[in-house]
Amino acid sequence: MALRRRACGKNPGNAGHGTPLVATGKNQLAIFAQGCFWGVEERLRKVPGVIATAVGYAGGQAANPSYEEVSRGSTGHAEAVLVEFDPAKVSYPQLLHFFWETHDPTSGNAQGPDRGTQYRSAIFTFGAEQQKEAAASREEAQKGLRDPITTQIAPAGPFWIAEAYHQQWDERHGSLSCPLPHRARRN
Repeated sequence: MALRRRACGKNPGNAGHGTPLVATGKNQLAIFAQGCFWGVEERLRKVPGVIATAVGYAGGQAANPSYEEVSRGSTGHAEAVLVEFDPAKVSYPQLLHFFWETHDPTSGNAQGPDRGTQYRSAIFTFGAEQQKEAAASREEAQKGLRDPITTQIAPAGPFWIAEAYHQQWDERHGSLSCPLPHRARRN
């Protein structure tokens, strides 16, 4: 999948503060967590077929969490990216393959230098089909890894959009904030 800079929207699924998410037309939604959300969003925005992205918080208990609360690890949320995509241009299984290839899913509650449950690897699914595809992709990805995958797969609950200054951070600052981490592959 070739990656390049291109125009990409900033309001996937009408993202708000825990509001119902609704994709536009025939588009679909996905939520991925793989550590620091700035770098994850930057990488996903380059995938052809991704229509829009937003960073926020998913998988926790607190309503309307702030970055400071999530950073302390007190809400149970993961830093996550909400993605709206056109399934005629990129399938959910293709996005899952991209997910597994662009982080270390074996590192538990950490990615690179970031430590804590807020940096865990997770896939938050919309419906039974995504749940099934995510589980199957995890099994396939495990075949190529030496260590066991620790990625959480769970139904998507409320998505709490992060503060405006976090949105499209790398794109606005012209730098890569979160490099791809190393992971142990089978030989």
